[in-house]
Amino acid sequence: MKHGEFRKRRKKLMDMLGDDSIAILPAAPEKIRNRDVAFRYRPDSDFYYLTGFAEPEAVITLIPGRGQGEFILFCRERNPEKEIWHGARSGLEGACNDYGADDAYPITDLDDILPGLLENRARIYYTMGNNAVFDQRVLGWVNQVRGKARSGIHAPEQFVSLNHILHDMRLYKSRYEVSMLRKAAAISANAHVRAMKSCRPGITEYQIEAELLHEFMRQGAHSAAYPSIVGSGVNSCVLHYIDNSSELKDGDILLIDAGAEYECYASDVTRTFPVNGKFNDRQRAVYEIVLAAQLAACDAVRPGNHWAQPHDAAVEVLTEGLVALGILKGKPQTLIKEKAYSRYFMHKTGHWLGMDVHDVGDYKIGEEWRMLEPGMVMTIEPGLYFPPQQGLARKWWNIGVRIEDDVLVTKDGSEVLSRDAPKSIAEIEALMTLNG
Repeated sequence: MKHGEFRKRRKKLMDMLGDDSIAILPAAPEKIRNRDVAFRYRPDSDFYYLTGFAEPEAVITLIPGRGQGEFILFCRERNPEKEIWHGARSGLEGACNDYGADDAYPITDLDDILPGLLENRARIYYTMGNNAVFDQRVLGWVNQVRGKARSGIHAPEQFVSLNHILHDMRLYKSRYEVSMLRKAAAISANAHVRAMKSCRPGITEYQIEAELLHEFMRQGAHSAAYPSIVGSGVNSCVLHYIDNSSELKDGDILLIDAGAEYECYASDVTRTFPVNGKFNDRQRAVYEIVLAAQLAACDAVRPGNHWAQPHDAAVEVLTEGLVALGILKGKPQTLIKEKAYSRYFMHKTGHWLGMDVHDVGDYKIGEEWRMLEPGMVMTIEPGLYFPPQQGLARKWWNIGVRIEDDVLVTKDGSEVLSRDAPKSIAEIEALMTLNG
């Protein structure tokens, strides 16, 4: 069933490319961690989206209307000696039988075979700039075909970025993709619950990170979707804090932004709670404002609304809350117009989510915000951050609160995929008290 999903994606893409075209997409290269040790391989999202093929040293070509086969996969051949060290390879037979390639060739034959596939094609769909070395190979193949002009063979004259069409496809999630995102969000929710249960003064941020990663791996997510943010006290006010090295102190707040990646699909979940399990009055006041803003933004995720409406809803609640706390002074609408809130809330309320944690897809069409449609998935993550600074009463210092969920646009409204992660004050305190 899964590989049928990939076949449908390729067909849809080739229908949009049209005849007389060819699409070329290389796999991501392996990355060296140190000396001769590579990072754990993670396939390029576009490549995996079209193939489900997760091995390095591969290139796919899609050639609409080609009678001898439209999907060609260049990959590594089987090699018993190397497979003893690094595990099984699919090989050419597996590329066809297991991944649906119409034909497969050794990756070592790429320079010999691919120029012939370009002959008499009008357009190349290929995204320049991602891999400078491969860019030069593509240009070399085109020039090689141009050299055959006297034989009546013509080379492609038009280069078109594959990103625009492919990334618009990826913005709309299929039923299978939603199931993967739902699973990733559920794993992350369980990890956040585990973190809440494990939290206590005197341990370190990295010990909490270890609990998160343990839960990810335990449930089949081989890695986090991004470096986990585990920030307590003043660290909760650093948006992308990843040192995770400080000791958790009684009376401090703890902000955790962590999500699992499951079958190459990301989750992105943030929860904030007190280290000792009990919100003090100041923490409670800030948290309630952020939660109200997050709920208002989630409510604005529905078909027919545009991309920025959840952000606008959050900004309105946050600004009114800052006025109520006495941190901002003036009329909320004037303060919103002046963006006075941005001193304490300096990022957008969300982003697209999918195979990449900051997923592909345009936020505007022309000069207008994109309308939300069923199948789109986004994060909703308002926050307030109060690092020590002039003009801010000391009682608010070192309180950073962000609440983030993964939200699917549905036919009738929206579904919060990460809903199993507690976020009300009552739920959090009850969970942490039960644990204590």
